[in-house]
Amino acid sequence: MSYLIGITGKGGVGKTTVAALLVSRLIAQGKRPVLAVDADPNSCLDATLGVQAVKTVGSVREEARETASKGMASGISKQDLLELKIAESLIEADDFDLIAMGRPEGPGCYCYANNVLKSVLSQISEHYPYVVLDNEAGLENLSRRLVQKLDLLVMVADPSKRGLDTLARLHELVQEMEIAYDRLVLVVNRLRRDELPERIRELQLATGADAVMGLPDDEQLAEWGEQGKSLTTFPTDNPVVSRIDQLLAEVVA
Repeated sequence: MSYLIGITGKGGVGKTTVAALLVSRLIAQGKRPVLAVDADPNSCLDATLGVQAVKTVGSVREEARETASKGMASGISKQDLLELKIAESLIEADDFDLIAMGRPEGPGCYCYANNVLKSVLSQISEHYPYVVLDNEAGLENLSRRLVQKLDLLVMVADPSKRGLDTLARLHELVQEMEIAYDRLVLVVNRLRRDELPERIRELQLATGADAVMGLPDDEQLAEWGEQGKSLTTFPTDNPVVSRIDQLLAEVVA
């Protein structure tokens, strides 16, 4: 049974960085292979992990649709064809694999492809002890029930008042959408001082979060991001890495 970790937050708060570091540290702790799911069309989880998503669910959806429309898929159903192409888009690395949602490249919505991805994920995730799902800003993919239930929901914000207000609104949406999870962690990223804002404790009580975590505004991490380096080789003595390890030790089985 896979342990499912979902990361969400508003755009620009560093949730993809948090997702990549979670993948990296799970691997370092021997909890591999990990399945990384890039469910954010605007995200770059592949580059952050040092791989390249040549095909995405969005692109193979259009490829499968075009193949079927030209009658080039005789003997195979549209469903089977799309499932096959989604499986082919899986990127295989040494200790993790990655699948990216991407963007649709033609008319239509994600609804059908999303349903097929859900089916494929339920099948392939059984082969991974841990799955890390990097969501788009907000809760769109979770609301579509891309996974049925999360073991851990990580909500990321910056330390600004607006950022913390967003955490409160995201939690309200979680309740309204009846998104199921076992444990909740609030992460305040890019702290300029090594102390959490006072309001985060209020939010912990209001949301019933199992833990809160502050991550420092780290110059080394920013430099690696600017240079496009893979976080799978990020120095293990970095303070952000230490906090991620602490988070895993406290709340992840």
